[in-house]
Amino acid sequence: MAMRFDDDEPGSPWTFVLYLDEDADDARRGALERIFTGKLGGDALEHFPWAWKAATCLAVRPAAIEVSHEPRRQWLRVRDHVSVRIREAWQGDETVTCVVPGHEEPGEELIADELRVSDGPLEFAYEGNCGYAARFDYAG
Repeated sequence: MAMRFDDDEPGSPWTFVLYLDEDADDARRGALERIFTGKLGGDALEHFPWAWKAATCLAVRPAAIEVSHEPRRQWLRVRDHVSVRIREAWQGDETVTCVVPGHEEPGEELIADELRVSDGPLEFAYEGNCGYAARFDYAG
């Protein structure tokens, strides 16, 4: 998912695009869409703010998704839309996790070398910002 929200806007609405592996068949993509948008209920309604707060899903796109989980060199690419590269682990004493799902799971705080999204109204790029890597386990 590529997403944005603004705590300064009333209700902190979410805007997002959901990317699903282009190699998945229609049934699998449909199931994943229902999970990630909260339409199936379950844990999503506890953990996914865009499922229980005001949100706009701009698109659900089949896409080529590539990922590497090599420690401290992780990267993710969603062809033509998203690029994330991790530089290193966060060395500070502050906790940088937030409302984004996964922060309650054991994981690792990281620093991104690149975080770029280029998909219609979602256009932004950052470097040196903090992130968090954790496992994902849907228990819906």
